[in-house]
Amino acid sequence: MTVTESAARMAPGYKAGTWAIDPVHSEVAFVVRHMMVSKVRGRFGTYSAEIVTGENPLDSSVTAQIDLSSINTGSEQRDAHIRSADFFEVETYPTMTYRSTGVRAEGDHFVLDGELTLKGVTRQVPLTLELNGFGPDPYGGYRAGFTGTSEINRSDFGVNFGGVMETGGAVVSDKVSLHLEIEAVLKS
Repeated sequence: MTVTESAARMAPGYKAGTWAIDPVHSEVAFVVRHMMVSKVRGRFGTYSAEIVTGENPLDSSVTAQIDLSSINTGSEQRDAHIRSADFFEVETYPTMTYRSTGVRAEGDHFVLDGELTLKGVTRQVPLTLELNGFGPDPYGGYRAGFTGTSEINRSDFGVNFGGVMETGGAVVSDKVSLHLEIEAVLKS
């Protein structure tokens, strides 16, 4: 079975083309451990991407840009702190970008290899990619759904806030889990 046939089996209706994110039905989110006892979840409200699905899924690509000032963790005070030089330093580095460098099949999913740039630092960050579905919408368009997950070490990108609790544990973990739920519309 070819990779294209495998993709069609994993996601019936698979279609090659150029797609734009539907931000109303998508989410770019993260989870990080806080004070060694809980997890804080956050999301970005402003982002854009161009997704190109190839006839062969392994020829697909993604470029994305995220407005770091659009962070929302449910606490304006925390969000302001994350925008500061302790974390994102948004006045100097307003965006985070992702550019794919390849796609590979791995078991029942795909891996999107790519470069994440945050605070002027670029690192390889593979995303485990699940094809959720492809199909027509009630407005005459065609939609696709993707889930992407990964994990990064924030200090690899110069996000070095080093708050330490009295007990010695970190206020914010270095490990950050990324979670993307993307619904995209085929461009005509």
